[in-house]
Amino acid sequence: MELKHTLQLTQKPTLIMTQRLQQALKLLQVPTLELQAILKQELLQNPLLEEVDELVETPEQESSASDEEPGTAEEAEPVDNEDQMEWTEYYQESYDSARERADTSAEFPERVPVTQPTLHDHLEGQLRLSTSDPELTEIGEFLIGSIDDRGFLSITVEEVAAIKERPVERVEQALKIVQSFDPPGIGARDLRECLLIQLERNEMAESLAARVVRDHFDSLKERKFAEIAKKTHVSVGQVQAAGDIIARLNPKPGLAVSYEEPKYVVPDLVVDKVEDKYVVSLNDRHVPRLRINSSYRDMLRSGSKKDKTREYIIGKLNSAKWLIQTIEQRRRTMIRVMECIVREQEEFFDKGIAFLKPLTLQQVATQIDMHESTVSRVTNNKYVQTPRGVFELKFFFSSKLHTDAGEDMSAKSAKDIIKQLVDEEDKPNPLSDQRIADMLKDRGLRIARRTVAKYREQLRILPARYRKRH
Repeated sequence: MELKHTLQLTQKPTLIMTQRLQQALKLLQVPTLELQAILKQELLQNPLLEEVDELVETPEQESSASDEEPGTAEEAEPVDNEDQMEWTEYYQESYDSARERADTSAEFPERVPVTQPTLHDHLEGQLRLSTSDPELTEIGEFLIGSIDDRGFLSITVEEVAAIKERPVERVEQALKIVQSFDPPGIGARDLRECLLIQLERNEMAESLAARVVRDHFDSLKERKFAEIAKKTHVSVGQVQAAGDIIARLNPKPGLAVSYEEPKYVVPDLVVDKVEDKYVVSLNDRHVPRLRINSSYRDMLRSGSKKDKTREYIIGKLNSAKWLIQTIEQRRRTMIRVMECIVREQEEFFDKGIAFLKPLTLQQVATQIDMHESTVSRVTNNKYVQTPRGVFELKFFFSSKLHTDAGEDMSAKSAKDIIKQLVDEEDKPNPLSDQRIADMLKDRGLRIARRTVAKYREQLRILPARYRKRH
């Protein structure tokens, strides 16, 4: 059989991700604050885009914004008055519906970033007020520089003495000064010392809690209260009370001095209850409203087809038109997805988390006739403000559990029931995972013991043997 090299031409459909399609998907996925930054950057780069000032814009200004819609540089011809068209067709009028409900008179002062002191700055300020001994100050500064973000000393006293060429006793003296600073527990070499320092600052150095931490720390970590009670000759209830005191202490005191700017959640969507219906709107009051700058009309009327300026303006005009249409499409898509979620989860909005239904991205995509990946991009890293609080859109999606009644229950609702059962349990006789599974079965929810254990761990609830109280 002879092998030959041949060339064949075939046709087959393929999906090509153009640059504009990639940008459209990015704009759909980004949250409102990031979209605001992107649009402001586009305003700087495209001279044909301008931001509409809704407070000063007049109807005369809007009606004067009309001209032709050029296509490409080769197809565009000088226009006559008969061929003029409204420039406002480059954006949708419905883009303003959510803004009309917003209070445009509200003013928000700009947050000016300021330099905040660090944990080390906080400690060094206390050191300068605590001693006038230059040697202790020098060693103290080195110790402070060796404290990690948790507030623990990350180097041994012997190592500090060797590096600074000072006696170990002087390093211990400097460390005692540092450990007297706020927040209590700072400068400890391990968790046990950190807890003991805090108990001493609370005048509880000789308390049962201090004895438990000092002499029975390993048993405390395993919550072996009966064993500790036997060794300390007290009741189990007293040991548990001491454990409650220890649990209120800060295991990472360094994090108490955190000057990081808090991260605020800005909802991308708003759900309001108007009479008996839930209304969805886009929270885009601070997103720049764009339109085409009409001052470039005269430049399009003049010049030949091959004029570089004219070609540049036409290219920017088409880009601006596409951006405005994409933003409007993003708005419609987000509202459609949220309206579908509201329809499916109406009982949750009315009655609470116990009535949250199982919902998947595919279900929403099928109902609104979109691809599942589009719904995923809409719900990614976005939040909605509702009468029941602010939720991430992913919150409304969860797997389903079968019930004896034939209805499906959300996994989040099952977790809420498990939490209620644990909160209401008899503390001396806590519920085991199997007992919780049996109680859920009595309620018509078929769920395995290992699934209960998984949900319990996700809720950060300890096993039954650790929850037992006397």
